[in-house]
Amino acid sequence: MEERNNLPYFFLGIGVGLAVGLLFAPKSGEETRAMLKGHADEGRDLLNRKSGEFRETASDFIERGKDAVLRQREQVAAAVEAGRQAYREAHGSNPETEGV
Repeated sequence: MEERNNLPYFFLGIGVGLAVGLLFAPKSGEETRAMLKGHADEGRDLLNRKSGEFRETASDFIERGKDAVLRQREQVAAAVEAGRQAYREAHGSNPETEGV
């Protein structure tokens, strides 16, 4: 989640860097455009990589959540069955109480 809070600063840094680069560019317009395109491509690659990491992390959290829910469900089912068994043992196993 920390990367999410830093994303606006990342884009602000790109914008400031572009502005300063254009103002003080020692290269020709064509060279500067090629350099900017290269940096934009690097930024896009970084963004794709970070979004992939985010998706991977999110999917890990979802899987862990599913596992936790499954474990809880199994524990509740076991507790209910143990309660039913204890009830049967306490009240005997006559036909009236078998449906509980």
